[in-house]
Amino acid sequence: MPLHYQSCTFRYPRTSRPALDRLDLAFSPGHTVLLGPNGAGKSTLLSLGASALKSQSGRVRYGDLDPADRRHMQAYRRKVSWLPQRPGFLPGLTCREQVAYVGWLKGMRERDAWRAAPEAIERVSLSDKLNHKIKTLSGGQQQRIAIAQALVHEAELLLLDEPTVGLDPHQRRRFLDLLISLRGTAHVIVSTHDIGDLDQAFDEVVVLESGRSRFRGAVEAFAGHAHPDCAPGRRLESAYASLLEAAE
Repeated sequence: MPLHYQSCTFRYPRTSRPALDRLDLAFSPGHTVLLGPNGAGKSTLLSLGASALKSQSGRVRYGDLDPADRRHMQAYRRKVSWLPQRPGFLPGLTCREQVAYVGWLKGMRERDAWRAAPEAIERVSLSDKLNHKIKTLSGGQQQRIAIAQALVHEAELLLLDEPTVGLDPHQRRRFLDLLISLRGTAHVIVSTHDIGDLDQAFDEVVVLESGRSRFRGAVEAFAGHAHPDCAPGRRLESAYASLLEAAE
């Protein structure tokens, strides 16, 4: 999955520090977890990758596609799916209507999107809510519908920003199982603060801090940064803390 950020800088209006600062980062094929403290630039990075934002300098590419090139935009957005941190829904729609609508926005024919929506909703275990209004769902159920939106058009790359927010432990386990089921069919980049299950669902770890990449490598290499005296079962948390301390 050659999603590549080349010298990307992005600064929000009226801020003194760029959210991303000359970032050079090439993601590997497979499943990657994106870690970093609040304000590290994770959401900005995924928004740039989804072409929802445009960097002030540098470029983003997915393979040969450049979202800054209008000739590439449609193909880019068909191949890349994005779940933002705060997904929105059109008022008054049912779950099926909402998911089908997003599929249509991504370039599917209306009839194909309508037929694909139930399968995407089934993958997040909400088939019983297929024809229910979005507004009647709980917060966790709405988050699962947002995940279904990201799946409906079978993109090659999924960019998921804090997808487990609002999910209970059982729902989070189902989400991890879903990620595992996507191996070989889609590349995934997940931004999260939950790091306890990294070794189960992910191949690579990227740590972002102050708009720059502080670590990129396999999960086991990441775990190797743990403190030698850390408690059993806490290697990943210890490794994360050590990397952030080293960046200070």
